[in-house]
Amino acid sequence: MCMYAARPYLAAGLGSAASEFQKILDHGGIVWNCWTGALAHLGVARANALQSTKFQGADADAARVRALAAYKDFLTLWNDTDPGYPHPEKS
Repeated sequence: MCMYAARPYLAAGLGSAASEFQKILDHGGIVWNCWTGALAHLGVARANALQSTKFQGADADAARVRALAAYKDFLTLWNDTDPGYPHPEKS
């Protein structure tokens, strides 16, 4: 299971990209304190955002909600990576 295995699905616009990135996240011991985990969250977010543009109605809404949750997870992981950077929400 590799980050690079999921990227072609995302590039091709395939809905299976989110599930491939999720497989990476499901192995928390592998990605616990590694950039791979954060980028997998970003991949899930991007894949769901892409799905939200392809679906309609409730399916599109659900994909948007999943995308926002994954983006939030990604940003939470990276929020304190550089203590010298002035984060707007902390000002």
